[in-house]
Amino acid sequence: MARKDTDDMLMEDELAAAFLENDNTTIIDQEANADIETVPEEETPVEPDSADSEEWVDTTDDFPGQLAVDVYETADKLIVKARTAGISKSDLNVTIAENILTISGVLSGGEDDRTTRWHIQECYWGEFSRTIALPVQVKEDEGSVKAELKDGVLTITFEKERVEPALKIKVQ
Repeated sequence: MARKDTDDMLMEDELAAAFLENDNTTIIDQEANADIETVPEEETPVEPDSADSEEWVDTTDDFPGQLAVDVYETADKLIVKARTAGISKSDLNVTIAENILTISGVLSGGEDDRTTRWHIQECYWGEFSRTIALPVQVKEDEGSVKAELKDGVLTITFEKERVEPALKIKVQ
């Protein structure tokens, strides 16, 4: 997430506390200062059956992964870019309704039936979803929206809705 010059920086001990707590922790979104997200507990090891094997039990509930996005505007367009490396067009679902954009899909390919033991598993495989309230009014008809998937980046371009300034009415 890119930071703005005006954003307050986390103090070193606050940052350490955010990463060192083991139980569910709430983190306040630094940009909005309103959204509260619960961070699930990490995987918990189970007593191994033998000295050679180590098993892990996933204690988190299944939830869709988040998709990183950039949202910016030009004089007449609103652009949303999302990193979607490894996702095919057929596995993407993009919808817009009442100025709410939803990008969802499935990232497949991380499964291997021959796997006997994981050493590191950092890549996310499975369902993902991201819903964004767009910051400006956009036209939602097919001719005004363009979505392109190229080199692992989904770019959605909207024509901005022309909003007339409010008419000041003189009270007599």
